[in-house]
Formats: sequence, structure tokens, C-alpha cells
Amino acid sequence: MATSPQDAEIDIDARRRRAKFRAWHRGMKEMDLLLGQYADAHVATMTAEDLDGFESLLEVLDRDLFKWFTGEGPVPVDHYTPLFRAICSHHGIKLT
Repeated sequence: MATSPQDAEIDIDARRRRAKFRAWHRGMKEMDLLLGQYADAHVATMTAEDLDGFESLLEVLDRDLFKWFTGEGPVPVDHYTPLFRAICSHHGIKLT
């Protein structure tokens, strides 16, 4: 069954809403702010591929993300993506 362009747009809009909600409801306030503020600024223009990367990042545990954003731990190669760097840049976080 083929998907119409309207169905595809509804699907991506639903994904955007879910991603934004998940970004703001992490469990760790610091991560809510980092990911939620980025989501507020960028989710509306994310493509399906961009959302894939953002949703993947949302699956990472808060404690791990927090270490990566604060420089307390190395960012694994598979998560050191343009998206991760964009979130850091958005918040003025300098990566070493």
C-alpha cells in the first residue's frame, strides 16, 4: 500500500511532536534543558533522517549524555555526529 504525501507529512509531524516531548521529559533536568531547548529550536525543520539521529540520541541514558556534554567522559565514535556537535554548538559547549 502506497503512502500519500499527506500521510508522510502527518507521520513526520507526529515523530517531531514525540521527539520534542521526549527531549523535555528525560528525568534529569539538565538533560531536559539541553535536549528540550535544542528540540524547540530545531525539531520543526528536521527531516526524517535528522529525526532518526535525534531519536537515537534520545535512547542514550541521561548519565552517559551528561558525561559527554560536560566532557567528563569521551563521546563514543558512533554518537560523535554532526547532530551531537550541533547540540553542543547550540548551547555554546566547547568540545575538546
